[in-house]
Amino acid sequence: MMIGRNFVTSRCSAWVGVLLLILAGLALPAVTQAQELEPGFKSLFNGKDLDGWDGNPKFWSVKDGAVTGMTTPDNPTKGNTFLIWKEGPVDDFELRLSYKIVGGNSGIQYRSQDKGNWSVGGYQADIDSTDVYSGILYEEQGRGILAERGQKTQVGADDKIQLVASLGDKKEIQSNIKKDDWNEYVLIAQGPQLTHIINGRVTAQVNDGESAKRATSGILALQLHAGPPMTVQFKNIRIRRTRLVAGMKKVVMVAGGRSHGPGDHEFSAGVRLLKTCLDKEPGIVTAQYFQGWPKDPSAFDNANAIMFYMDGGDGHPVIQGDHLIQINKLAKQGVGIACLHYAVEVPKERGGPELLDWIGGYFEANWSVNPHWTANFETLPEHPITRGVQPFAINDEWYYHMRFREHMDHVTPILTAIPPASTLERPDGPHSGNPHVRAKIGQPQHVAWAAERDDGGRGFGFTGGHFHRNWGDANFRKLVLNAMLWTAQADVPAEGVDSVVTPEDLKENLDPK
Repeated sequence: MMIGRNFVTSRCSAWVGVLLLILAGLALPAVTQAQELEPGFKSLFNGKDLDGWDGNPKFWSVKDGAVTGMTTPDNPTKGNTFLIWKEGPVDDFELRLSYKIVGGNSGIQYRSQDKGNWSVGGYQADIDSTDVYSGILYEEQGRGILAERGQKTQVGADDKIQLVASLGDKKEIQSNIKKDDWNEYVLIAQGPQLTHIINGRVTAQVNDGESAKRATSGILALQLHAGPPMTVQFKNIRIRRTRLVAGMKKVVMVAGGRSHGPGDHEFSAGVRLLKTCLDKEPGIVTAQYFQGWPKDPSAFDNANAIMFYMDGGDGHPVIQGDHLIQINKLAKQGVGIACLHYAVEVPKERGGPELLDWIGGYFEANWSVNPHWTANFETLPEHPITRGVQPFAINDEWYYHMRFREHMDHVTPILTAIPPASTLERPDGPHSGNPHVRAKIGQPQHVAWAAERDDGGRGFGFTGGHFHRNWGDANFRKLVLNAMLWTAQADVPAEGVDSVVTPEDLKENLDPK
């Protein structure tokens, strides 16, 4: 492992000490590899196969319990090739791993971009079999070297690099790195500050002040460099997400898998659209996950809000395994929870009490109904979620007669309309009708709402979202985007989140027919 036993066991006091050592460029005490995972760290490699990773199988495999990248005279790579962690992006985090390199050059990409065909660009913690590059911060397919080994630098708004301080002699730091043997690498990314540590010694630190070029989020990948034959290995790969720096909020959006025909329940395409819109908001970092519950065990660890847009009912991913326990723990820490469309439905006995707590209401079978109808929202309440939203009418599968907290305790209706009697023409059934809802024909029904919790967190429920085309409606879309910011406890602009979605945008990323 990497930094030291005291760092693991003493927590707060040790962390202060670690930061002081990092700033001073001093050595950190060694830690034995006998320990597997420190508190808060999640493993990204199972030691058996490349599950969760994607790379060219000609070069990447698992050997002796380690991720192994190898080129030979008979099997060279024509360009740098990467093994990419496919289960989600990284933003603010601490990554720890062990590496060994024999010949050639390698690196660890983070907050990077997938360029396709196993090509990656972005921040790189360099690894080198020679004495030249190990520990530096290099931007692959970008600005090049941002800090040499032994340097603490500041990248200005004009993209000029200024040496701020020395972290030690370049050659002396290199002497601490083992040749053809295992070394311990620690990467810390916290806002614009990026720190590399090898074998307990800070090798490089950069504060990237170029807002137009710096990355706050992106993929994680491992590099196999073109050139002479080489072998690089990685093991004990684990990550601890850290809270984003002050002024930043993170929204995690989870899309379910395909369940309907073209244009309906386009969860993945809908999440991609919403993410693109939110990514333009200052101070907001987003992450998206597809096909249900994220496989990345750290996906939610530093979220300010989590949005679920997926099929619900008995198959709702949130009620499977220990997921209710996981989300409940996050909610108690003040993490906001939002559910869109079918994701508001859970079984009454399992998930119902939790959604009442998290978001203030849910779809209860044999109580709520799910007809298609045109809802006319003639008036809107004064609330951050409705900023800039004008009264509108739109056809959707608007669920209504939801099960809310008793007396609507700390629940604010956001969208309210009167469903026509035709919405109850179907016979009674778990979703189609029941005596309770029939007794309320002609009464206003709430189809979107905001909730506040005793733990300080916020929740949002929205029953629309069946038709993908509705994301093209500016008011429909703005209300949900505003809600994501509000749920994350971010500031909602006075006129709401401004966004543009074209007809061509709506055609992108649709589920295969």
